[in-house]
Amino acid sequence: MMYDQKKSDLSILAVKSVNKGGQPSAESMERREGAEGNAVENRTCRTQSRESVFQGLDRVRQAAKERKKEKFTALFHYIDLELLGAAFSWLKRDAAPGIDGLTWGEYEQNLEANLIDLHARVQRGAYRALPSRRKYIAKPDGRQRPLGIAALEDKIVQRAVVEVLNAIYEADFLGFSYGFRPRRSQHDALDALAFAINCTKVNWIWDADVSKFFDSVSHEWLIKFVEHRIGDTRIIRLIRKWLKAGVMEDGEVTAVEVGTPQGSVASPLLGNIFLHYVFDLWAEWWRRHHAQGNVIFVRYADDIVAGFEHEADAKRFHADAQQRMEKFALSLHPDKTRLIEFGRFAAERRVKRGLGKPETFNFLGFTHICGRNRQGKFQYIRKTRRDRMRARLQKIKEELRRRWHMPIPEQGKWLRQVIIGYLGYHAVPTNARRISAFRYYVVNLWRQALKRRSQKDRTTWERITQIASDWLPTPRILHPWPEVRFAVKHPRWEPSA
Repeated sequence: MMYDQKKSDLSILAVKSVNKGGQPSAESMERREGAEGNAVENRTCRTQSRESVFQGLDRVRQAAKERKKEKFTALFHYIDLELLGAAFSWLKRDAAPGIDGLTWGEYEQNLEANLIDLHARVQRGAYRALPSRRKYIAKPDGRQRPLGIAALEDKIVQRAVVEVLNAIYEADFLGFSYGFRPRRSQHDALDALAFAINCTKVNWIWDADVSKFFDSVSHEWLIKFVEHRIGDTRIIRLIRKWLKAGVMEDGEVTAVEVGTPQGSVASPLLGNIFLHYVFDLWAEWWRRHHAQGNVIFVRYADDIVAGFEHEADAKRFHADAQQRMEKFALSLHPDKTRLIEFGRFAAERRVKRGLGKPETFNFLGFTHICGRNRQGKFQYIRKTRRDRMRARLQKIKEELRRRWHMPIPEQGKWLRQVIIGYLGYHAVPTNARRISAFRYYVVNLWRQALKRRSQKDRTTWERITQIASDWLPTPRILHPWPEVRFAVKHPRWEPSA
């Protein structure tokens, strides 16, 4: 059965019947959005995408924008069959299962009955969150990053609640917060940073990383922050269940008192809420009351970059930020947090003091450099991080070993998708050499893989070059200059610019 038909069936089932029909009602019932007219018509557009707007949440969005200090006490009824069905469709089809072992495809086989049962348990308070399955993935620096893989039904409910909470918090979050927010990407954060460095007075960069942020979030503080805007105790109860569900590793369940599992659907939003109150609002207040010169902020999840006009402001902010983080049981990573001289005049100032080139910093997969263009003028340069590119090439090398005996066309199709995906993120202005080098190394790895298939193989550079030209795309810059895209997305005449 197609999902559109299932959605229509679920919308009919979601209509609440009259309480004690034919008799005076025992209590008044809050009228739901869309009940006027045809009570069984869909309340959403039929497009199954993340851009679908639930009309019932429009009023919540408007109220959140107009009344910044109001608590929302009636949100739970928005978690209906329709929203749960949409939340299920938004999940990744091939995601790893949690401890229940249930996959997306298996749940879809009896979707209507499963969602009706899940909705009933959520509404009557019988829903129980399962522990997350612990899994470790390798980080570029060789360490292991712990992930928490939630059960499928936990993902569905979390995704539905996130949709409701986003209607409120998107009106609250500040403009320099970019991580895991609707219609905001890593390139939006990179554009904002480039625009600030090129077009405003930035002479010092404070590059900071919150140490083990998702593992250190205080449950007590997080709930207090959520309660600033959410007064519906049933929503708070759901969040508590997810925080206290624990993790399963090697068959043993471990209770957790702090942290929110990385990899869960709700963790990015909960992390943004936590840092909104711990850092964003405080940083904006600090800029208005303590800064003597220009100050800019860009935050993507727990990675923060701040730019300062004056060194004194930068040093004072660094000390104050450390104290602020410690107040909420967080700490700045000692190796990844530093203050460097950076910007339009950094090179010439360092030359006068007998110092070398300005230091660089890493942010969102790129190394950011103070460079010069062909005319000798300052140019803000972004290049793919060497360690990230090496790690990516190592993974390609390992995967090619598993595909050695595949026909060349199959290998070529796979490598083509790999390079297209890589260029989709890294093909930014000033990064042409690195993306060209990436393609060169991929071609070389492919040549080595083909030569190892047989001792008699005679794959020369001429032959692999011809094969690569048939299958692999030519690297070229795909993204516009950051100032151009930033100016289009954020016109300076807008009040919020």
